[in-house]
Amino acid sequence: MDKTNKALASLNYFSVFFAPFLLPIAIYFIVDHSEVKQHAKKALISHIIPFLSVLGVIGMIVFSGFSNPSEATFLTVFFGGFLVVGLINLIVFIWNIVKGIKLLSGI
Repeated sequence: MDKTNKALASLNYFSVFFAPFLLPIAIYFIVDHSEVKQHAKKALISHIIPFLSVLGVIGMIVFSGFSNPSEATFLTVFFGGFLVVGLINLIVFIWNIVKGIKLLSGI
């Protein structure tokens, strides 16, 4: 892979800073290189994971509110869920940075 394609592939992962969904989709449809397209798909999936985790926690909070009226249970699910979401977001964020740096450095 040449320097331009490496830069585009790593830019997919670094887009977590400025355009998490838009840039990988745009690069996927604009660039013809198959390896860059693979990285665009991986980056897009890694940008979608935090969004899905937030939706999952919201669903758990709503479900726990309806299934168990106990305030302690609701607060445990609420704060525990957002702790898990924060951890997932942090892991995915770090993974994107590491993946982008590895592509740029040629590892």
